[in-house]
Amino acid sequence: MKEMYILHDEPEFVVVVKSSGLLSVPGRGPENLDSVSERIKALYPGCIDQPSVHRLDMDTSGLLVVARTREAHRNISIQFQESKVTKRYIAILDGELDGEEGVIELPFRLDIDNRPHQIYDPVHGKVGITHWKKLLVKDGKTRIEFKPVTGRTHQLRVHAASEYGLGIPIVGDPLYGTGTRPGMLQLHACSISFAHPKTGEICEFHSDPLF
Repeated sequence: MKEMYILHDEPEFVVVVKSSGLLSVPGRGPENLDSVSERIKALYPGCIDQPSVHRLDMDTSGLLVVARTREAHRNISIQFQESKVTKRYIAILDGELDGEEGVIELPFRLDIDNRPHQIYDPVHGKVGITHWKKLLVKDGKTRIEFKPVTGRTHQLRVHAASEYGLGIPIVGDPLYGTGTRPGMLQLHACSISFAHPKTGEICEFHSDPLF
């Protein structure tokens, strides 16, 4: 079921937790209209028409910040552009990972012949940077923490699965692993912090994964 609940709301912004399978913004066609941004606009009359300041992949669950005013949208968007927003993810890798922690710097780009798949490309790709830390190995799988520095499309999924990254896909990934249906990806945006768009105070929010 495509679920979403409000974790925190203010006149300037809303923080939601979305389930895997729910779009952050509408896709193409009326069948893909249902999304976090459309639900927020329905819940908060007077919300700006384009409230999204960042996105999570449809298959990724977790925290998402949505602006209610133009001023907040501009302020938080700039924080994302200047890498001033701190995000943390928890994932389960489909295998046992060697090493304890590290940094992945991997150039990749869209595979134009297989959209939306992303591929490693050291010549034409843009570099994505991710810090990682192994948390636990159990039953042949690895629980891991990701802290992305950049915010490229499918960045954590590519960095996990690529032979030039960790070489182990995230459990349930239908694009880069063995997932067979939506809602199986075990990747959760569990923490986000940013400066309040009006007061400048640091706001920090947390959400535990279901896996």
